Amino acid sequence: MFNWIKKGRVFIPQEVKDRDWLKDFAQAPAVLIFEKFIRVYFACRPLPDENGQYVSYSGYVDLNRTNLFEIISVAKQPILSLGKRGTFDEFGTYPTSIIRKDKEIWAYYAGWTRCESVPFNVAIGLAISTNEGETFEKIGDGPILSYSLNEPFILSGPKIRKFNNTYYLFYISGSNWLENNGKPEPVYKIRMATSADGLNWVKADKNLIGNSIDENEAQASPDVIFKNGKYHMFFCYRHGLGYRGKEKGYRIGYAVSTDLVNWTRQDDKVGIDVSEEGWDSEMISYPHVFELDNKIYMFYLGNQVGKNGFGLAELVGDLV
Repeated sequence: MFNWIKKGRVFIPQEVKDRDWLKDFAQAPAVLIFEKFIRVYFACRPLPDENGQYVSYSGYVDLNRTNLFEIISVAKQPILSLGKRGTFDEFGTYPTSIIRKDKEIWAYYAGWTRCESVPFNVAIGLAISTNEGETFEKIGDGPILSYSLNEPFILSGPKIRKFNNTYYLFYISGSNWLENNGKPEPVYKIRMATSADGLNWVKADKNLIGNSIDENEAQASPDVIFKNGKYHMFFCYRHGLGYRGKEKGYRIGYAVSTDLVNWTRQDDKVGIDVSEEGWDSEMISYPHVFELDNKIYMFYLGNQVGKNGFGLAELVGDLV
């Protein structure tokens, strides 16, 4: 079993007082490493409108590289604008995953739009930064990865990685909507696509991770890191219904692979769970695992899927 030591909550969005677009949530943290600091991208929300409707934005917080609890700065504006009327990202960008490509920084993000029979639908877009990741420009009004014959809705949670000169985009795809007292709840599974250039993608067209709860288990945030000859995936999962409390809420899972296609699930090895009390006592989710200065860390969300920020854990030992 891995041994993750929780260090505490790093960022609390409610403590940022002068950003109207950043009032609640700091979801799906993703790290970009600089010489003296790390930039952590996340998704957030302003207050709801007069009809109780939300939108979501992507921003970032810069942390001191030698003290990850020291906040250097917070983005002054969202890194991306909302989409035009009728586009896939008209109402929000959540989440975002970042990668350096030559002198640019590419952001793969999930854009969502409101629907009538179900609350939302999601597809994956691409935006590019030429100012070191402070702001991004979309490559177009449409997504680069969207619904298809075997992935009919909700393509979200993109995680971009490059292994062996090939780009891998891990993401989730909706498989079912469950009825919950008149409110549909989505079920989604972890999928993958590959690309030679980061623009044109070939879907693997298969679920990567088997179920541990039942067929309506929802899986999200597939985060992959290569260490010691293996690919290690940390992700989160929940029950199909009743997941907003402790008993059936999000937990972090783990799987291992040698080829990025065939994965063996080993949740009993993950080594991190909810706390007995406090901000992450009901659920933990959306793990992001990264190496920094010869250490391995995990950012993750707590109760209410990151409404009150994200925390940090440090791995004791190695990923083997």
